[in-house]
Amino acid sequence: MGTQARAIVEKAGLNANELINLLNKAFCDEWLAYYQYWIGARVVEGIPRAGLQPELEEHAAEELEHADKLAKRILELGGTPEVNPQQWFALSSCGYLVPTDPSACALLEQNLKGERCAIHVYNKILDYVNGKDLITSHLVRQILEEEEEHEQDLEDIQKDIDTFKRGCGKK
Repeated sequence: MGTQARAIVEKAGLNANELINLLNKAFCDEWLAYYQYWIGARVVEGIPRAGLQPELEEHAAEELEHADKLAKRILELGGTPEVNPQQWFALSSCGYLVPTDPSACALLEQNLKGERCAIHVYNKILDYVNGKDLITSHLVRQILEEEEEHEQDLEDIQKDIDTFKRGCGKK
């Protein structure tokens, strides 16, 4: 248990249990996002597959790193990361979108929804800890920066696909 970390957070006026709950929800989101990207990289179909697969794999690896960092912070605050994968669905804010349509365009849309949700979740955590927990704030800002990069990466790929479609339609 992180006795000092918990005491610092509580002295700053935060409810440590509430913060742990918020971090655990984000932890669950990250595990589901990891799997969504990982499986998407395996099943994606379509012309942009060759360029999209490595991007999805990179995002998967970064989501797994986020889960690891969140788990460490939860432990520092005296909590326990959610150990039951069945609970990830119940606790998740962003959920999991089953890739029933393996087309690149459909997977891009699903992953963009996930990234936008993650950006919202991390902004909510930042609002909660604002000026009161510098450690969690720093961690969440780092993760948020990567989530925003993910969104931009996916939007850029979408634009490339749209440009390709328009270019191929001309004679």
